[in-house]
Amino acid sequence: MVVVIEFDYHIKHHFGKLQKMKSVLSSKFIPIFSLFCLVLLSLPSPSLSAHAKCNSDDKKVLLKIKQDLNNPYHLASWNPDVDCCTWYAMKCDRNTGRVIALTIFSGNISGQIPPAVGDLPYLQNLEFHKLTNLTGQIPSTITKLVRLNFLRLSWTNLSGPVPSFLSQLKNLTFLDLSFNDFTGSIPPSLSELPNLLALHLDRNKLTGNIPESFGKFAGNTPDLYLSHNMLSGTIPRSFGDLNFSSWMDFSRNKLEGDASFLFGKNKTVQFIDLSRNLFQFDISKVEFSENLVYLDLNHNKIFGSLPVGLTQLQLQLFNVSYNRLCGQIPQGGKLQSFDLYSYFHNRCLCGNPLTACK
Repeated sequence: MVVVIEFDYHIKHHFGKLQKMKSVLSSKFIPIFSLFCLVLLSLPSPSLSAHAKCNSDDKKVLLKIKQDLNNPYHLASWNPDVDCCTWYAMKCDRNTGRVIALTIFSGNISGQIPPAVGDLPYLQNLEFHKLTNLTGQIPSTITKLVRLNFLRLSWTNLSGPVPSFLSQLKNLTFLDLSFNDFTGSIPPSLSELPNLLALHLDRNKLTGNIPESFGKFAGNTPDLYLSHNMLSGTIPRSFGDLNFSSWMDFSRNKLEGDASFLFGKNKTVQFIDLSRNLFQFDISKVEFSENLVYLDLNHNKIFGSLPVGLTQLQLQLFNVSYNRLCGQIPQGGKLQSFDLYSYFHNRCLCGNPLTACK
C-alpha cells in the first residue's frame, strides 16, 4: 500500500518522473508489475465490505410478509438465498443490517397488511402505496414500531375506522391515510402525536365533526388535509389560535358556519382550501396574511365585499365563485390576473374581469 500511495503522490506532483518510471517498468518488469496489479484488483473494496448483512430475524419476518401477501411477483427479488439488504422495496441500515424501510407500492398485490410488519423493530419508514387490491384494516401490531417516523398507507382499499392506536406512534412526523375507504369519525387522539408535521386523511368516507382536540396539537401544528370526506358541523373556534406552517385543506365536505377566524395578518399558512362546503361569513371583515398564495373559497355561502387587502397578496390561485359576494372587485395586485370563472355566480360582484359596475 506504501507503493500505491507513493505512486499517487507522484502522479499528482511529479508527473514527468513517473513517466520515466513507467517506461522502465514496462520494458523490464512487466510480469511482476502485472501480477502486482492483479493482486490489488482482487482485494475486496472497503466500501462494499463495510455494508452489514441483513439481520437474520428481520429476514425471517420479511419472508413471512411475502408469504402473507401470497408471494407476489412484485417481491420476486425476496430470495431467501440472497442477502435481504439487496432486495427490492426495502432498505437496511448500513452499519447494523437492520431493516429500516419497507416501501411496497404500485404492484399487483392482493390481501391485507400482514400483522408481521410489527415485528421489524427498527423500521422507520413504512409505505403501502397505490395497491388497489390491498384491503382490510390497519393491524394493531403496527404500534410495536416505536421508531416509525413515516407512515403512508394510501391509494389502497383499506377500510374500517381510522384506528386511535396510531396515536401511540410518538415518533411519527408524517401520517398519510389518503385515498382509501376509511369510515367513521376522526380519532381525537391523533392530536397527541408530538412530532407530527403533516396529517393526510383526505379522500376517504369520514363523517362527524373535526375533533375539538385538533385545536391544540401536542407539538407543532401539522399541515392538515381533510378534503373529500363527509365531515360536518363547525370548525372548532380554537383553530383560530393555530398557525399552520403551509397547508390547510378542508374542501369538499359539509362543514358550515363561520371560518373567518382561520385567517389573520400574522398567520404563516400559505395554502387554504375551504371550497365546496357550507361556510357563511362576511369576507369584508377578514384580514389576510401576506404569506397566503393559494385561496380557494368557491361554492360556499360567503357574503360581503372583497377587501382591498387582497391586492397586497402574491396570489397564485384565487377562487371565490359560487358565493354571495357583492361590490366591486378591488383593482390592483394579482386580482385581475384571474379569469371570470374565479368570480362568477355571486350575488352582485362586478368589475374587471366581470362586467363593469353600474
